[in-house]
Amino acid sequence: MCRNIRILFNFAPPVTDEEIGAAALQYVRKVSGFNKPSKVNEPAFDVAVQDIAAVTRRLVGALQTHAPPRNREEEAAKARLRAVARFPND
Repeated sequence: MCRNIRILFNFAPPVTDEEIGAAALQYVRKVSGFNKPSKVNEPAFDVAVQDIAAVTRRLVGALQTHAPPRNREEEAAKARLRAVARFPND
């Protein structure tokens, strides 16, 4: 599950709210142990996802670097190569 949390900082074009929300959802799923919470836990789960997304937006917005922005296509290609090396039979 943690493999789905991606680096969000220093990309061109910048990270989207959807990407931040997906990372927040994966984080809350991992920490809580719930893929989908029960009805009684759903409000707390949803608030946690929103809170983590807001903190992530603030963090990514506040970070600074002198490095050139990462290229999404190049990073995706590198990830595919790592996956092939890691899981050769998939």
